[in-house]
Amino acid sequence: MANARSLYDAKLTSPDEAVSGIESGSAISFGMAAGQPPALLNAIASRIRNGDLRDLRVYYKLAMKHAADTILADDVLHAVHPCPLFMTDVDRRITDRQRHSGRKILSYVPSYFYQVPRLLTEFIPIDAFVITVSPMDNGGYFSLGTNNDYASSVIRSCKTSIVEVNRNMPRVFGESLVHVSEVERIIENDALLLEAGTHPAAPEDEIIGKAVSELIRDGATLQLGIGGIPNAVCRYLVNHKDLGIHTELLTPGMADLIECGAVNGRRKTLHKWKHVFTVALGDRRLYEIMHDNPSMESYPSSHVNHPSVIARNANMVSVNSALEIDLYGQVSAESMQWHEFSGTGGALDFMRGAFDSPGGISILALYSTAHHGEVSRIVPRITSMVTDPRMDTEFVVTEYGVANLKGKSTRERALSLINIAHPKFRDQLIEEAKKAVLI
Repeated sequence: MANARSLYDAKLTSPDEAVSGIESGSAISFGMAAGQPPALLNAIASRIRNGDLRDLRVYYKLAMKHAADTILADDVLHAVHPCPLFMTDVDRRITDRQRHSGRKILSYVPSYFYQVPRLLTEFIPIDAFVITVSPMDNGGYFSLGTNNDYASSVIRSCKTSIVEVNRNMPRVFGESLVHVSEVERIIENDALLLEAGTHPAAPEDEIIGKAVSELIRDGATLQLGIGGIPNAVCRYLVNHKDLGIHTELLTPGMADLIECGAVNGRRKTLHKWKHVFTVALGDRRLYEIMHDNPSMESYPSSHVNHPSVIARNANMVSVNSALEIDLYGQVSAESMQWHEFSGTGGALDFMRGAFDSPGGISILALYSTAHHGEVSRIVPRITSMVTDPRMDTEFVVTEYGVANLKGKSTRERALSLINIAHPKFRDQLIEEAKKAVLI
């Protein structure tokens, strides 16, 4: 510990000094979601505002408030080329700005989440990486806490790694530990971690959540997304037994299932007894439950999201959503009218891994309409980029029912999907299906 403490003290510095070695023209990256380090990002933005730094390429996923206020703020974008691998409201604001200005600012990087660690180490060399970590333990190790994803790979492969130590970051096990000798600079800042907002449950959430829960058997291992439908699914799973977690995203709803005993990992066939994730995003209660909890383990997305690894979980159940699905079963979960809205993320990773799992299933759960009921999410033909090919789609659930597309002919698929579309769009969908000679 004495040697680790000496290393820590030697590397401890101010935010401005910590980022002083970043050069113009660099490729930099930062931790996603709650792992965004506010003090370090602010110091980088300050250098840009002072005219000391320019022409930065910035690679990241899930930008939130800290990034929006600093390295992605309007007054620094003249010197920054954002390259998100998943887009949020922060990025959509930038794309709106570039459409009005006519100047290209942001460039989305298409990627499966399980490939991102490899992309940011082999294909996109990163000069500097900044992230929030937990305080150092007696062995000299920080924990990446809420964020393993690409962080555990990039922090070791980049030229310069800089960490922002925050006592609010939970200490998590698995492959989350980074030794003090592996980082170049250290700062300290105890800002509250970013939290995910919650919205009141919609009536459709309850209907869909119940229908999805009825497809899930005792002993299943779960992957769930974030939002009203996954939260409702969790509420309907509280009386299930021996569930497990192997998920891209750990959420408060999953923590509730752990605390009530529905999830224990007893029947898992991979990482038995452990609740496995690559990113966690929720509220302070979730972060407190995670802290120093030996049942919680995080691994890089190259492990958690790899379809072959997912498939090693028997009875794997994947639950994701979509923006639209066409009558062939093609799914768009990321774009609208050929504009990137979010990202591929891990949806297809888990869809494929769950189907290859012994006894596993993949589920797409979505509202039947959008824009206050004015637009059908079930469409004759996909009107944007395809996230999930038609061959991969299995269960589709809306508030009007459940369709299983596996093994179905194109005619049977079309009829099954029309049957779970909103009633006011069914006649129109039937006519379009007839024009396409689907039925």
